[in-house]
Parts: sequence; structure tokens; C-alpha cells
Amino acid sequence: MFAYLVEKLSTWFETAERSRREAYLASSSDIVQLEQRIRSLETNGYTL
Repeated sequence: MFAYLVEKLSTWFETAERSRREAYLASSSDIVQLEQRIRSLETNGYTL
């Protein structure tokens, strides 16, 4: 039961983080800024 709860929390946090990154990328004003943000995320170890 504990493992199930940990798995659900992990999934929830991953989904929340993915949504936060998508919102960050979506708020780019143009393609250049989008590419810079993608590069910045990749440099910091995030996968898209």
C-alpha cells in the first residue's frame, strides 16, 4: 500500500513539473525565445 502511494505521488509530481515546463515554454514570445528556453532546460538536465 505504501509503495502504491509513493508511486501515485511520484506520478503527480512528474505531471505537475511537466505542466510547469510546458507553460514556461508556451509563454515564449517568439521562436528564438522558445529555442533559448528549450536549450536552457536541456542544459539544466530536464528532458522534454
